[in-house]
Amino acid sequence: MILGGRCDVKGGGRRWEGVGERANVFGGRPAAVYVPPACEVSVVGRGAVEIALCGAQAETGPDAALIAPEQVGMRKVGEGACYREIHDIITADSLPAERLLIGETYNPPGLWSSYPPHKHDVHQPPAEHALEEVYHFRLDPAQGFGLHRVYGEGCEDCYAVHDRDTAVITRGYHPVVAAPGYRLYYLWMLAGERRELVWSEDPAHAWTRETK
Repeated sequence: MILGGRCDVKGGGRRWEGVGERANVFGGRPAAVYVPPACEVSVVGRGAVEIALCGAQAETGPDAALIAPEQVGMRKVGEGACYREIHDIITADSLPAERLLIGETYNPPGLWSSYPPHKHDVHQPPAEHALEEVYHFRLDPAQGFGLHRVYGEGCEDCYAVHDRDTAVITRGYHPVVAAPGYRLYYLWMLAGERRELVWSEDPAHAWTRETK
């Protein structure tokens, strides 16, 4: 994942030059390169470049491929206090990776995401599929903060998240809110036995979906 800057990438028998168009995560859609398991990867920056290595255990995968910014989907989700924008980078439909799903979420100042609170820690299809998740946060301006709550059976945590923090989510509901005045971004990486993003909402708060 190219967070910002440009670079040359080699892996899986292919090479791409000048990958990346945005200056930072708040500068537009990203570029990424997918490489299947057991392949060496080389990344050489063209000046300052920042990347995120996103991976999951897998036995097989498609051929190496470039995901250009114009191939990244953009969705506007939610309304009112729960409005956010999402970039879909690797989805079950866009690339047949064995386990990995990747995207980006942008919370405008003061607004929520992953709301109504949802979880995906139990394999009980078709209602819910177990997926572990990693969030990597950025703030604009960088001195800002957000709040991240992780709760459910056997867990209860609520903590401030700052620019460049990373959270690993293995269980529980996990809503996020940006502090007023600050845009909050997080790169999310999901992996599980089934590449289907199917979650359960907290029944105590699901009614808020009907509000604006």
